[in-house]
Amino acid sequence: MHHRLARFDRKATPLLFVAPFFGLFVVFGAFPLLYTAWVSLHDWNLLEGDQGYLGLANYGELLADPNFYNALANTVGIFVLAAVPEFLLALGIAALLDRPLRGATWWRTGILLPNVVSVVAIGLVFGQLFSRDYGVVNEVLGWFGVAPVNWQASSWTSHFAVASMVLWRWTGYNALIYLAAMQAVPGDLYEAAAIDGASRWRTFWSITVPGIRPALAFTAIAGTVNGLQLFAEPQLFDAGGSGGTGGNDRQFQTLVMYLYEKGFTHFDAGYAAALTWVMFVVCAVFALVNYRLVRRFVRSA
Repeated sequence: MHHRLARFDRKATPLLFVAPFFGLFVVFGAFPLLYTAWVSLHDWNLLEGDQGYLGLANYGELLADPNFYNALANTVGIFVLAAVPEFLLALGIAALLDRPLRGATWWRTGILLPNVVSVVAIGLVFGQLFSRDYGVVNEVLGWFGVAPVNWQASSWTSHFAVASMVLWRWTGYNALIYLAAMQAVPGDLYEAAAIDGASRWRTFWSITVPGIRPALAFTAIAGTVNGLQLFAEPQLFDAGGSGGTGGNDRQFQTLVMYLYEKGFTHFDAGYAAALTWVMFVVCAVFALVNYRLVRRFVRSA
């Protein structure tokens, strides 16, 4: 009897420890996901509820909607403008912080501050920086004879402004992840490279970068998901401008902004739910592609 209880305890106790997580996941993760799929198959008004079963009609309407493709193009454009310099800058900052520095703890804490600051504060500050009439950016450009730029007026200028917010907010966070991974790379590899006469640049690309491959893969996937779900920065950049549609011509409206417009302005919850599932597929595809590109980049380094 005692042997059976001991065996049951070894099997049941670990399950009991992880049960709260799975319980919360079912309630706040799996159920909303499945319920959203159910709503996407109906003509569902946010205020009046279910108006009837539609099948895949919401998905068909979505795939024929030019505003959806515009929002997708804007989202990808802002993501590319932000992600490429973000990851490269984070890698360079991490390499600098990995060297012996005076007051290293203060430097490492300082680069995380932009991520700790409220995104609302960041949006307000950058909105002033890129203001057409009184912005600091236009003031600096004026020193070189450049006429004031209306940063919200066109796609590329608005994408650049929003991407700069994302770059400012997430570069330090990724740099600390890379730094932690760099400090786990075995030191004897660097000693062997030094004995062989490898330069610091060659050592970085041949030892450091391959050694932090899991961290690079993590930031590639997490950055892709966060980038394709971009909402707060462009929404705040649009504050008081066009009612949250991402400019008068939707020139910087992202997928989540469009989802918010359909779901909470037009109250079309069925269409918004269909857009949610399409976004899930897009995020999964882009994350997989980005992960493979990072792996290929590391192998070729």
